[in-house]
Amino acid sequence: MQEDIIASVLSGKDTVALLPTGGGKSVCYQVPALMMGGMCLVVSPLIALMQDQVSRLQQLGISAACIHSGMHHNDVVRMLADAVHGAYKLLYVSPERLRTELFRDHLPELDLRMLAVDEAHCISQWGHDFRPAYLGIGIVREVHGRIPLLALTASATQEVQEDIVRQAAMRAPQVYRSSFARDNIFYRVAYSENKNADVLRTLTGECSIVYCRSRRQTETLAEYVRYDGKDAVIYHAGLQKEARDEAQEQWMTDRAPVMIATTAFGMGIDKPGVRQVVHYDAPEHPEAYYQEAGRAGRDGRPSAAYAVYNATDIKRLEDSIALQYPAEAYLRQVYQSVVDFLQIPITAQPDKYYPFDLYEFSRRFELQATQAMYALKLLEREGLWTLTESVYMPATIRFAADRHTIDALQISHPQLGYMAVSLLRMYSGIFHHPVHIRELAIARQLRMQKEDVIKALQRLAAMEIIEYNRPGEGPQLFFHHYRVDSRHLHIDMKRIGDLRRQHEKRTRAMIAMLQNTTECRERLLLQYFGETPVGDCGHCDVCHAAQGVRMGDKELEALLLKDIRSGVVTPNELAARYRPHMKEQVLRILRQMIDSGVLRLNDGKVNGRRAE
Repeated sequence: MQEDIIASVLSGKDTVALLPTGGGKSVCYQVPALMMGGMCLVVSPLIALMQDQVSRLQQLGISAACIHSGMHHNDVVRMLADAVHGAYKLLYVSPERLRTELFRDHLPELDLRMLAVDEAHCISQWGHDFRPAYLGIGIVREVHGRIPLLALTASATQEVQEDIVRQAAMRAPQVYRSSFARDNIFYRVAYSENKNADVLRTLTGECSIVYCRSRRQTETLAEYVRYDGKDAVIYHAGLQKEARDEAQEQWMTDRAPVMIATTAFGMGIDKPGVRQVVHYDAPEHPEAYYQEAGRAGRDGRPSAAYAVYNATDIKRLEDSIALQYPAEAYLRQVYQSVVDFLQIPITAQPDKYYPFDLYEFSRRFELQATQAMYALKLLEREGLWTLTESVYMPATIRFAADRHTIDALQISHPQLGYMAVSLLRMYSGIFHHPVHIRELAIARQLRMQKEDVIKALQRLAAMEIIEYNRPGEGPQLFFHHYRVDSRHLHIDMKRIGDLRRQHEKRTRAMIAMLQNTTECRERLLLQYFGETPVGDCGHCDVCHAAQGVRMGDKELEALLLKDIRSGVVTPNELAARYRPHMKEQVLRILRQMIDSGVLRLNDGKVNGRRAE
């Protein structure tokens, strides 16, 4: 549908495009941006994706830039000034930037011809990933009301689609909706009492992504997979940028075919040959499941989406309703803890970034980290702040001393004086504002070791000659409003109650999809997204089971007892003796036989002797 979407935008119409993961959404705004005069403004929530898109466009000789959190104020001023003078065809901005005074001041001067909104489901308050900062799109529409708006997303129910149109004030939009069906993806879901063994059995050596919920689980599973002789790398937000980049590079070049990651990995990764996506932990809702599973088979070749779950997953999903929507008193407590943690005084100015370490925050205020994170996200939905992803912040230097002091330094401390004078020669403007530096570049220029450069800079900072901020990386909190006393904070609990009911609806749908053994899995997904399926997919595990020979529970129980008499085995070893589509039934019958006392389970193995 790319050609139709592009034609709609070029004719000046507001357009909604629902294309699956890997469906080529970026082309739908990049091509018209190049065909139009002026500039296209692209709103995207993912910094890594923005940086990747800009890098690729620049390699193609297309002028593009991105403005995101973590950038120095002077860099943002420069980029906006360049944009006003027509330096870029595409300017990517994170949604929280739309509300800043600096952006609003430059907005009328920008020669905008098109507005593209990526991950547009984030506009909808009923979407699974609503972000209040996206409502800043209205500011752009007020100033540039005649330009076409293109809203793009890979997963949105009918209700969310309608809310996107309403919240973005779209005018009679053209809606292009690709089918959510993926003919080349084979969905398979299995109950597992031994996830490690079951997941390991599915890894064939081809390119794979295994998704885990926690950082610790990615590391534990990676050790297990490597012990089996398979090359695997890990990716999660707790790793240093260099480690994440190295892991991604190894996986992209097939040196390590297995990527074990949290959901921080995958968005915007352009690798068409992923043969399978495995969910080690049950996804939170169908939207996440569809998006993550859809990263397999982007080249159109047959690929697998395999999910394992157990009773712990079901309980976690059920408990998530209360966990993610805590009481009002707890929300006020978290708000007060945040402003105390960041030392924000009453009536402090809004629109400011603060480094924010969730685990340090939770430790200091004795909060459970997971519950605190959900409260932070809920207050984010109330428009109080925006939590940004991990951002790399390069080192900066600004001279605090005058030229006379630097001249005296050359006499009292010749080596430090040499360093100071060299910095003045290498970086213009360093007296007036902080400038980005690279310690390694300085070391090469001065023929020194990087460690010695860092020590010299630290000494200069201790002597108050310079202000030196070491490079850092981590999430940030963008504080939107004037700080108030937590007792007077307005929290819309009625709206939060509505969101809770929406979350419960999605959770119940996810549990039903996991436990389903009778209905085509793709059919269930299509129905969830409001699409009428024309028939069963014919290639998911449920369809395969329906095509196989069905066996009654009593008949299967008799066969299992006969098999068990031949020796003590594990339940999974027993299930492996039967056809794949029967595994769920085999494990279910074994659990029933153990629960009723017909069999014993000792050290993970089924004992063939009847219980007394």
